[in-house]
Amino acid sequence: MPGSGHETQAPPRLSHVNVAPPLRAAGVPVRVSVMRAVVAVVLALGLALLWMVWRAVVLSQHRLDVAPLDTAPVDAERVARALGRTIRHQTIARSREAPPAAKAFEVLHTELSALFPRVHASLEREPVADWSLLYTWRGSAAGLAPVVLVAHQDVVPVESGTEVAWSQPPFSGAVSGGEVWGRGALDDKGSLVAILAAVEDLLAEGFAPRRTLLLAIGHDEEIGGEAGARAIAAELASRSVRAALVLDEGGAISEGVLPGLGPVALVGVAEKGAVSLELVAEAPGGHSSMPPPQSAVGIVAEAVRRLEAGRPPARMVEATRATLMAVAPGMPFVHRLVLANADVLEPLVLRALASRPALDAAIRTTTAATVFHGGTKSNVLPERASAVVNFRILPGESVEDVIAHARATVADARVRVAIEPGTSGREPTRASPADGPVFALLEETIAARFPGVIVAPYLVLGRTDARHFEAISENVYRFLPLRLDADARRRLHGIDERVGVEELAGAVGFYRELIRRAQRDL
Repeated sequence: MPGSGHETQAPPRLSHVNVAPPLRAAGVPVRVSVMRAVVAVVLALGLALLWMVWRAVVLSQHRLDVAPLDTAPVDAERVARALGRTIRHQTIARSREAPPAAKAFEVLHTELSALFPRVHASLEREPVADWSLLYTWRGSAAGLAPVVLVAHQDVVPVESGTEVAWSQPPFSGAVSGGEVWGRGALDDKGSLVAILAAVEDLLAEGFAPRRTLLLAIGHDEEIGGEAGARAIAAELASRSVRAALVLDEGGAISEGVLPGLGPVALVGVAEKGAVSLELVAEAPGGHSSMPPPQSAVGIVAEAVRRLEAGRPPARMVEATRATLMAVAPGMPFVHRLVLANADVLEPLVLRALASRPALDAAIRTTTAATVFHGGTKSNVLPERASAVVNFRILPGESVEDVIAHARATVADARVRVAIEPGTSGREPTRASPADGPVFALLEETIAARFPGVIVAPYLVLGRTDARHFEAISENVYRFLPLRLDADARRRLHGIDERVGVEELAGAVGFYRELIRRAQRDL
């Protein structure tokens, strides 16, 4: 009250109450925590990227520079003429049921004796399974495991009616335009002649091996090698032979394996398996004017469609991973970065490989419908229809896995799924080491004869005689020392099969180099 002597305090004004500072104070730690998390993520991503870049840089440093031991010139024209003479003999393998062209093989063996007299005077030659041959060049060091070089004499037939499309007659063996023409020039008489010519040259100069050399020359590789190479391998096994190295045809020096990649020497370390399955459906016949919802043909066609649409998934096997790691140094940096980190970026790599059929085959069990039968007349409902589907089996899977997959995918009780009659499945081979002293021997030999070429292990998509020799060696490889571009690869088993004279001479040089280098301890 006025005049009382006491001062009355006014109540606080709410407008002056300071609530903002506490709110800002609480927000500061939140923002700091978020920033720290962002910085941590950025640093982690940066370190991961640096690690990936470092892996790519390290890979780019792997190159071989090897001087050749064997520098003697090769008489290219002599070797070309020899190959031409072997091509003239029609050593055709048609089927397991059809007997081999015995006379052609007999005459070829006589021809080989004339073409390579030192080989046949100095090496032991044994016939195996009638028309296969086993040559033995004994080394002076009995304790050294032998080297086995494999080739085959047989060739595939020339499709009737296509002879006129050849630039040179398919069995002429003509040497023209710097090339040797004819069936077998690439597959596989070229390799056979190059091996024998290499041994002939080494004998001529007085070379005496420490390590025994075996030449295993089959006669039925084109139909599976069951009678020829398999019999040779069984004979060697019966003698307790353990080979340091088995080398057959298979990979070659190829370009365009991946975009931006130069020449690569593909050394096969494993083979895919294979099985052909027959799909059979039966249904009531009758007139086509009163058809059921699906005929036997329609049932089988639907089964084939399901198999093609439901392919086994893609996955990375060790042989293909080893290929990518080996070729990465020759790729542009962006590609090298991805390939060097294929283990981390596997889904991306698999997607990229799947976009090209030749590469897709290296990452999955493939599905190929190859034969279809059904019906005899356009207005008659067939009582039976069938198809054959061929599968090439990725390592880690089996024939039984493929059969189970096919039946589950078809999922139709009206369709019988079984191995094609008269055939058998073939399991994938085991993988030979893509490192170690024996693979290093191959790598060095290739580098010496083909400077600048990248050497890469790989998964062979087809079939070779090499698989028959797994029982006698841990080191079974597949490499044909020839440069084969896309056109040359298409000529294998095709029209105008041929090989360059100089390419053939290079193969002779490779085998001479390999035999020399193989004398060291392995």
